[in-house]
Amino acid sequence: MKKLLLACAISYGLCGVAQETDSSSTAITLDASYVGDFVYNMHGGLQQGGVFLGMASLGMLIETEKLGLWKHGSLHIHGKSLHGKSPSEQLVGDFQVLSNIDGGEHTYLHEFWYSQTIGISNITVGLQDANVELVTSAYGSHFINSSFGIPSLIADNVPIAIFPLTNLGITFTTELHEKLRFVAAVYDGKPTHFDINRYNTDWKLQKEDGILSFVEFQYRAKETHTYKLGYYNHSGLQEFNDSLQKYNDVFTRNYGVYGIIDQKLWQQEESKQSFGIFVQGALSPKSINEHSVYIGGGAVYSGLGGRENVLGLAIAHARFNAGLVSETAIELSYKAQLFSNVSIQPDVQYIIKPYGVDSNTPNALVGILRFTVEL
Repeated sequence: MKKLLLACAISYGLCGVAQETDSSSTAITLDASYVGDFVYNMHGGLQQGGVFLGMASLGMLIETEKLGLWKHGSLHIHGKSLHGKSPSEQLVGDFQVLSNIDGGEHTYLHEFWYSQTIGISNITVGLQDANVELVTSAYGSHFINSSFGIPSLIADNVPIAIFPLTNLGITFTTELHEKLRFVAAVYDGKPTHFDINRYNTDWKLQKEDGILSFVEFQYRAKETHTYKLGYYNHSGLQEFNDSLQKYNDVFTRNYGVYGIIDQKLWQQEESKQSFGIFVQGALSPKSINEHSVYIGGGAVYSGLGGRENVLGLAIAHARFNAGLVSETAIELSYKAQLFSNVSIQPDVQYIIKPYGVDSNTPNALVGILRFTVEL
């Protein structure tokens, strides 16, 4: 934490120098935020009760052109500090993870990458969060349940560079057409666990980890309509067996497909109110994974009261092969923007057949109050 605070102080100093040099162009940009969740399980699950969890974030973006160097280059550094108890583990026992800031207790480097744009293409190299560029839904991002960020099927079936543990990778994007964008990414096949990589700065590249790759096509029919179709493939994963003193196969290959639709159905220009829907789904062969089907979706109403307030209702359904077992999360959420940098978000989730601990866990009714402060 001391190192993170020192970096912040140095960064602010550099930012000040940049501003003095050229007041119209800041080479170094800082952003900071804190998100906190008060979670209370009102009924069912593992036990009734409440917990608090929080996430502090600090980021710095350095643009090469504004430093008087080459054009269209940028360096991004992003640290996080997570704390609090897990409501999914302690209270509910759900599989899909009801809070998207639930990541244990760690202070670490979340992202550290360099990006270069050349014409209509861009390449990013370094420590990355795959869910920033890939498998994203604009409307799904308004919700708190983790499955609306990235489908639980992908997060469960392959080791992937997403919150809380990111990984080294290369991402390439290009505009194939004014409406069609192509994204391809390659990552080390297994993030190095926090147990031996406390600050996420000790990255181990081993052939036994394999390679995880993505391709995704993004079609923008209109500014309000976006369709995404993607495919992921893991070349194979091996783990060391201490008792046998050799590597054993976890799987030889793992893959799947996914699709996302974001569509605005109505908008009133004067009041800035709008209504939109999203649908997301993912499939993987039953012969490879127990979790083979995911489907989710919802509706979002924005601009209530003439503000950036958002009301949303969404459903995430994860299906497993064993006896057609499934877990379904229904979320009702309202985000109120109190000030330009402060918001609160009351949220209710009903978890049907929580599957994270035991398939016989009772349905759970969970209340969350989230607050966000951005600097």
